[in-house]
Amino acid sequence: MKFLKIFFFWILLIQTLLLANEEQAQNKVDLQSEQIQNEELIKLKKNIFIINENLKSHPFISRYKNYLAYQNIKRELEEIKINVKKYGEWEGVKYKELSYQLNNKIKIKENELSLIEEYKDSPIGNLIKPNKIEGIPIISNPFNIVEAYSFIQILEKNIKNYKKTNDDLNDLVSILLEEMGIYKQILELNPNDPILNEMAIAQKRLNDITMVADIVSTTNEVYSRKIDQLKQETNEKISNEIGRTFKLLVIILILITFSIGIKIGLRKYVQNEDTLYTSNKLINFLLILVIIFILLFSYIANASYLVTVLGFASAGIAIALKDWFMSIFGWFVIMTSGAVRVGDRIRVSRDSYEMIGDVLDISLFKMTVREDITLTTYRKTRRSGRIFFVPNNFIFTDLITNYTYDGLKTVWDGIDIPITFESNHQKAINIATEITMKHSRGFMELTKKKISTLKARYVLKNTNAEPRVFTFIEPYGIIVSAWYYTNAYATLGLRSKISMEILDAFMKEDDINIAYPTQTLRVANSQMNAEALLPGGTANGLFDGPVL
Repeated sequence: MKFLKIFFFWILLIQTLLLANEEQAQNKVDLQSEQIQNEELIKLKKNIFIINENLKSHPFISRYKNYLAYQNIKRELEEIKINVKKYGEWEGVKYKELSYQLNNKIKIKENELSLIEEYKDSPIGNLIKPNKIEGIPIISNPFNIVEAYSFIQILEKNIKNYKKTNDDLNDLVSILLEEMGIYKQILELNPNDPILNEMAIAQKRLNDITMVADIVSTTNEVYSRKIDQLKQETNEKISNEIGRTFKLLVIILILITFSIGIKIGLRKYVQNEDTLYTSNKLINFLLILVIIFILLFSYIANASYLVTVLGFASAGIAIALKDWFMSIFGWFVIMTSGAVRVGDRIRVSRDSYEMIGDVLDISLFKMTVREDITLTTYRKTRRSGRIFFVPNNFIFTDLITNYTYDGLKTVWDGIDIPITFESNHQKAINIATEITMKHSRGFMELTKKKISTLKARYVLKNTNAEPRVFTFIEPYGIIVSAWYYTNAYATLGLRSKISMEILDAFMKEDDINIAYPTQTLRVANSQMNAEALLPGGTANGLFDGPVL
């Protein structure tokens, strides 16, 4: 019996020891599990901390904070308005002062709301809406093509920016989902962890951002399709305009080629340089005019509207640009009539001023004339070599004299030499005639040939081209006036040569004397002394009658 007691005692002791070892092992396992759990919690909290730190600099989170601020200010404003309404009904100085302060707060809160009004309905503000799409630009001329390509670039930039907004929101949603997953893991590990107080805030932020991401994603799809449609329509318009521009360029090139061919043909068959120059000018003018009309009627949608507008504006334009229109019409008259050609020597008289020179160019508005040394510059201006610009409308209002009209390169020039009444005027006439004939013979023959060709087109009564000498009685003597044909471009050279040769010939003759202004003094008293001519003296008989 004693043996059984000892046996059970040892069995009980062994069981107790085994249980103690098991409990110790279990405690050790539990301790290790708790340590692992704590390490996992620390790791998860660290991840949340890292996520929150990264989110602080995220632009959408900053905007979301503005959205929350707007909602908070709005709630505060509503509460203040309720209190104002409540205290406004109470009497007493205390409540009136309180109502006054609350009204001031209302103004402050309303001002704060106006500053962040874009976050009224959107957690990310105006970024929830894509940029407004303007209408497709009207492509009616080649210059609009550049504008159209700029429009396409703007569309691509808009869709790129909005797609980036969509991608950034999706990335943010992924981060917030990761954050919410970490919160759920912490909840499973430790339901009473204090950090779980922030889980509701994170959940609301996730819901708001997810809602915005869904809206932006849907809008992005619709916006992309709209952009693609606009790009396609714009590209079609660009292609149509390029095709039309190419056709116009082909037509213009054909016209230019045709005009060049006409010019080549004229250069081959027309020998007169002046006629060739005038023809080229007219061809260029007609070419430009045709091209302008083609472009106008190609790029103006309503030609009748243009005609109507020009009809109403014609009166004002005619008054404001009268001189321009008259110059253009004058150019047309000059070029078609041949009154003045490039290379002609002309004289322009306006008021008391005269200018003689050679025409360098005839443009649409003016003639460019280079002044030469002539008798006019010798006697009047004493200047030469200047460039004058003569408006074409002078052809209607002022005197324009052409010295070389229709290829006639010679003009009459005259030299006047006075001789005394006692001179042998018949001999003087013969000498002047011989000298002028000798020096102007070549120009005389040239003039005769040209006049013979002009008879077919003009009525010429006097075609005598030989030198002519006339005599006139003047107060101081007889004027021997010798006239002859000379080169219209170099009158002074021949005039100088003939003048000096006539003068030398007259000086050699004893019975021909050059006359000049003289006075005759009649002295009645031949005994007049020199003192009488001095100041204060008495000059009896000087310009006086006989002394009585």
